[in-house]
Amino acid sequence: MQEGSITGLIGPNGAGKTTAFDVITGVLAPDSGTVHFDGTDVTGWLPHRVTRSGLSRTFQITRALGDLTVLENMVVGSPTTGWRSLLGSRILKREEDKAMDLLRFVGIDRLATTPADSLSYGQKKLLEFASVLMSEPRMIMLDEPAGGVNPALLERIMDHIRELNGTGITFLIVEHNMDVVMSLCRTIVVMAHGEVLAEGTPEVIREDATVLDAYLGRV
Repeated sequence: MQEGSITGLIGPNGAGKTTAFDVITGVLAPDSGTVHFDGTDVTGWLPHRVTRSGLSRTFQITRALGDLTVLENMVVGSPTTGWRSLLGSRILKREEDKAMDLLRFVGIDRLATTPADSLSYGQKKLLEFASVLMSEPRMIMLDEPAGGVNPALLERIMDHIRELNGTGITFLIVEHNMDVVMSLCRTIVVMAHGEVLAEGTPEVIREDATVLDAYLGRV
């Protein structure tokens, strides 16, 4: 992947897209091969260490901690204090300010003191998106950011991605919504049966007969 790019990772269900995310971010160990990020071999690193190296991700199913407030969920994602801040007498002011700035960026700062389990699905998506920014990543991996959100919220998420990418953050996006992929991504990687099937620009992928066959179940 080129630094500063927005790349889409697509493929039929069971192609191995989320597994690839899990291997890259240390959730799963690879059966073979190595994982490199920013010139460093990160194979076998624990997820928190991968995150601290500058690589963050979201999940298909949001993982907000329901018994904590929105602000507390944000602080948990801090690379410097995390849970330690919550175990103290109060959240550190610099962490609170940083979290509030990010919640303001995604438009849910008014919900800072709200328990996360009372948020709507779309609000939880925005919370997760904001929380990955607490670690100040150089690369963000989004697993189905459009899944289950309404068109208005989807436009907001896409605008956030474009704005962050404009600051130099690299994105790798797994997504089934082809309109989103074709609109956002400069390069698209297609997987099938755990292997890369094709790679190219949206225009090339749209016309690739092998890719069409994979989505129609003939590969």
